[in-house]
Amino acid sequence: MGVILKRKSSLAVMAAIFAFTAAILLVPFSKASASINYGDEVAATAQIYNGAKFKMGGTTPKGFDASGFTKYVYKDAATKMTIPRTSADQYKIGKSVKLKDLQQGDLVFYATGEKKGKVSFVAIYIGNGKFIGSTSKGVKIVKMSDKYWKDRYVGAKHIIK
Repeated sequence: MGVILKRKSSLAVMAAIFAFTAAILLVPFSKASASINYGDEVAATAQIYNGAKFKMGGTTPKGFDASGFTKYVYKDAATKMTIPRTSADQYKIGKSVKLKDLQQGDLVFYATGEKKGKVSFVAIYIGNGKFIGSTSKGVKIVKMSDKYWKDRYVGAKHIIK
């Protein structure tokens, strides 16, 4: 009886090995690839700083102004991009994007100063009609459809290549 059990065990082990080998050889493998969506990553990085304090001229998490925030986030994110310091200079780079075509990570620009139509504020689009930016109340998420922001919208730029 011990010989029969050994034979059945050996056959079971051989069958398992055969099934495993067949599965490895016959199942197609796809090449795994990971790529970063830089816009999504910029938007996610920006949200880490939600609640940071506002500081005129600020360029660090201790305190940001609007363009200091966007400059910091783009450098801190996987993009490692160095962008200009002021919102007006940031508005000069990249490709213009229509409101309906905004993607996460795009820069959105507003005229919040005394001169109507002159860019004075920038933030990062995070999707669903919202941006994150350093307002006078600190870094926060804002609906672009809010009357204040809607009335002051100038345009948007896609700066990630």
